[in-house]
Amino acid sequence: MRRGLHSLLLVFSTLALSAATIGCSNTQPAQRLVADPPNATMNAEGRYRNLDARNRDYPHTCEADCYTPHPWVDCEGENERCVFVGDNPDIPTDTGFIVQWLGHASFQIIDPSGQRFLLDPVSRQFDRPVSLAFRIAEGFYREEPQWTSIYDEERVAAVLYSHVHYDHFSKRDIRRLGTTPQYYVGLDTARYFPRGDYHITEMDWFTASSLGDTQIHAVPARHFNSRIWVPFIYEDENRALWTAWIIEHEGKTLFFAGDTGYSSHFKTIHDHFGDIDVCLIPIASYHHETHGAWYRYVHTTPEDALVAAQDLGCKVMVPWGYGNHSWKMGDLTSHSALVRLLNMADRLDNDIPFYIMNEGDVRRF
Repeated sequence: MRRGLHSLLLVFSTLALSAATIGCSNTQPAQRLVADPPNATMNAEGRYRNLDARNRDYPHTCEADCYTPHPWVDCEGENERCVFVGDNPDIPTDTGFIVQWLGHASFQIIDPSGQRFLLDPVSRQFDRPVSLAFRIAEGFYREEPQWTSIYDEERVAAVLYSHVHYDHFSKRDIRRLGTTPQYYVGLDTARYFPRGDYHITEMDWFTASSLGDTQIHAVPARHFNSRIWVPFIYEDENRALWTAWIIEHEGKTLFFAGDTGYSSHFKTIHDHFGDIDVCLIPIASYHHETHGAWYRYVHTTPEDALVAAQDLGCKVMVPWGYGNHSWKMGDLTSHSALVRLLNMADRLDNDIPFYIMNEGDVRRF
């Protein structure tokens, strides 16, 4: 009991240090792109809020036999330490985008003109001191992927961050990437960057910025935002905007959902852009032992992701969030979400083709 209490005190002490660090965050200069009137709105306390915030209707929910072993997923244990061994469909897309899944929410994208983008790059654990707190508590601590070579190749043109949660936004990686790339983030996110002369563009939903012949569009997600993880301390909650992204080149589109729950915002995005060529949609962070309903509100289940792909008119969907180097934020195993996706796709007569990747895989779409 004494040992457990000691560990708990260490966790809160480390998290309090994190809160103090955020409290001393710097004010970074940034270009701001805000719609007139703004598309992202705030409540009376000055906190950003979701579109369609009250709707919690989900078209489908897996109720039984969600994790029946699937022949396309070869595992060492029960949905643990797995490799996808199935045959992906021959996708008739010719967008010119090259997609490499680096693990969890991190992707490397090369657009048709050869520009390199990173999406939510987090190469190791959570930033300190939060990583230490979770290690003490035996919480989220991933087996680290080995993808450092992306920093040694030709320069990264742009880095896109969906929000500042620790599994999506890493100050360590920002320092390593340096000040050469252009950084695209949601409104009021620049203050979370480490000190340095970074080139940051903060964007409202449904605004766009150009990088060469490629357009970067910020679009809605249903999520939330904060960097301080201490009970009853929520000063920075939703003070910065969370966002999804569309990268567009000569009419071809690639969508990155970031973390998001299911809502009508997917249809709203389709209303603006029409059918999306390539959709990168999360399937794994949907379960929590004590807060299941709330967790699903801000994360898509595998079946939610399938419906979202329908709403977006995706020509191909690439699921992410599972994996041997994930933080197992779904149902606490590495590949249960992927197994559930494959089972539910069969039951729902899904007609959106999806392409399954193992971490590190590269595919031209």
